[in-house]
Amino acid sequence: MWPIDRSALTALATLLLVAPMLPGVAVKTKSALSGRRGAPVLQLYWDLGKLLRKGTVYSTTTTWVFRAGPVVMLASLVAAALFLPLDGRGALLAFAGDLVAFAALLALARFALVLAGMDTGSSFEGMGASREVTFASFAEPTLFLCFIGLVLATGHLSLSDMFGAALAAAWSHATAPLSLVGIALFVLLLAENSRVPIDDPATHLELTMIHEVIVLDHSGPDLALILFGSALKLALFAALIVGLAIPRATLPLAASLGLFVVGLVVVAIAVGVVESVMARLRLTRVPQLLVGAGALALFGIILLLR
Repeated sequence: MWPIDRSALTALATLLLVAPMLPGVAVKTKSALSGRRGAPVLQLYWDLGKLLRKGTVYSTTTTWVFRAGPVVMLASLVAAALFLPLDGRGALLAFAGDLVAFAALLALARFALVLAGMDTGSSFEGMGASREVTFASFAEPTLFLCFIGLVLATGHLSLSDMFGAALAAAWSHATAPLSLVGIALFVLLLAENSRVPIDDPATHLELTMIHEVIVLDHSGPDLALILFGSALKLALFAALIVGLAIPRATLPLAASLGLFVVGLVVVAIAVGVVESVMARLRLTRVPQLLVGAGALALFGIILLLR
């Protein structure tokens, strides 16, 4: 029987519990900086509860692919969380090269949602799906460049080892490269979660929508799964940034989880600050931003290879 790490399991439960709060923190920060009251921080919890109590409407043109999309998306993201050392020590699942499995599960979540959108037969959702996979083709290489930088800095191929004690030691001799990787990861967070300046989750303008257009036909519990999955994906990328910035391998579990939650909130606040000071980029500029993030990670790799 596979041994269960209780501290890692507690950290995973903490992530799942806190995840719906992070979009609310970002929205509240943006509202406060723009002089508005804004929605409550816990608004998504109430929305999820309301959607779970509603029925689901399916178009006659859709198939099982549409119904399976939200389930596969959420299951893939939860599975990806199993490979992250959320407690700062180790993940529930770990092996050499598990960073590839982590990236593959993120890609599977996107693929399931894109297929569900295309299964509606709507050219509108097909447009959003096309934009989603186009930007993903720039984001995924950047993610692997960030991982390569972490592998070179720590000397490990497993996420549990990369974000463990070896990372704390790496900061003493690779401060600049790791800082560049952190910046690239933050840009990736904005892109993978369709946040400003990549996309605006609050807009419903036909010519600018990317992620939101894919989920327009979902309702009830299916929409709840998608919203929770989106919040979890934001939390996963925030966890990568927190794990990089705050090595917690030597801290007690309570202190490690406390810093973890605080770090997630700080990242969400940073997202809100970016959304309040920047405008949405033109679609043609988004690939340039992602290539720039990849260039930062690549420059960090070059510094590590010197």
